[in-house]
Amino acid sequence: MIKILIAMLIAFELFCAELPSKEVLEKQIGQMIVLGFDEAKIDSNSAIVQAIQRYDLGGVILFDRFYDDKAKVKNIESPQQLQALTSFLKTISPHLIISVDQEGGNVQRLKPSYGFLNTSSASAMALKSIEEAKTEYTKQASMLKDNGINTNFAPVVDLALNKNNTVIYQLNRSYGSEVSKVVLYASLFLEALEEKGIVGVLKHFPGHGSSFNDSHKGFVDVTHTWSKKELEPFIELIKQQRVQMIMTAHIFNATLDEQYPATLSQAINTELLRKTLGYKGVIISDDLQMKAISEHYSLKQTVTLAINSGVDMLLFGNQLGKHDIKELVDTIYEELIKGNIAYERIVQSNQRIKALRKN
Repeated sequence: MIKILIAMLIAFELFCAELPSKEVLEKQIGQMIVLGFDEAKIDSNSAIVQAIQRYDLGGVILFDRFYDDKAKVKNIESPQQLQALTSFLKTISPHLIISVDQEGGNVQRLKPSYGFLNTSSASAMALKSIEEAKTEYTKQASMLKDNGINTNFAPVVDLALNKNNTVIYQLNRSYGSEVSKVVLYASLFLEALEEKGIVGVLKHFPGHGSSFNDSHKGFVDVTHTWSKKELEPFIELIKQQRVQMIMTAHIFNATLDEQYPATLSQAINTELLRKTLGYKGVIISDDLQMKAISEHYSLKQTVTLAINSGVDMLLFGNQLGKHDIKELVDTIYEELIKGNIAYERIVQSNQRIKALRKN
C-alpha cells in the first residue's frame, strides 16, 4: 500500500513538473473563455476590463438587453455607444474576440430601432436573388466592422425540418430544408464577413433543425428526429475551407452518443467533427448556462466534459446565470491539476485560438 502511494505521489509530481506556472496556466485557461458582462460603458476599473487583463480573456459576447428585463440596456444602445465600448475593449486587448448574435430577422443585437442597419432573416434571405443577398450581407458585415465587432455567431445552417420547432423554424432562422440552398446562402454570409475581417460561426452542430424543444429552457432529445442529412451543410462548408469556428448544440442524440449531449460529447466533437469531417478550426460551445446543460451538470462537470470532448472555447453569456471569471478559471485549473482535464487539450485549444485571433 505504501509503495502504491509513493508511486502515485511520484506520478503526480512528474505531472505537475511538466505544467507551466499557475499564472501561465490561468492565462491559457482564460484564453478559452468567452464571457458576457452587464455594462454598456466601461473604464479601467470595470470588472470585465480587469478580467481581460488578469486572465488574458479570449473573448466577450455582447447583448442589447438583459434576458429577464428587455427594457434594460445591457451592452448595446446606439452606434456611438457601441463604438466607444468596442474601441476601449481593443485598447485593453487588441486581439480580443468581440462577438454578437447578428443573424438577421428575429435575432439581431444591433437593432434598427437603436440606429443600426436592418438585416433580413435567413428564411427571407433565401427568397432573394444571389446578388440581393450579397449586397445585404455586405452591408451587414460593414456595419459590424464599423462598430468594432470581429466575430458573428452566424450563419445558422440548421435545416428547417420541423414546423413545430420553436427555436429555429418558427423564428425564421433557417434558410430552408434543402441542403444546397442552405450552403449557398450561408456561403454568401461567410464570404461577406470574411471580406471585412470578421469571423463567421456555423451553428448548431450537429444540427438543431429537427428538435421540438428549446435548449435555453431544458433538455432537448433529437434521437428519433435527427438524420444524417443535418450534417451535410457542415460537411459542404468545411470542404470550402472557409469555416473558422463552429458552435455546438446542447442537444442529446443517442444515435451519436448514448451518454452526453453534443456540447459535452467527445464522440461528436472529436470523433465526428474533427476526425470524420476533417474540421481543423475552433469549436465553441453554445452558452453553457442554458438549462439543457446547467440543470443536469455541475459547473465542474460541464467544463471538464466540454474541454475533454474537444471544445476549444467555453461560452458563458451571463444572461441565463452568473459566473465570474475567477470562478470559471479556478474550477478549470483545479480539474487540470487533479488530472481530470488533459493539459494537451488546453494546449491544442490555445493553438487554435491563437491562430484565429491573429487573423
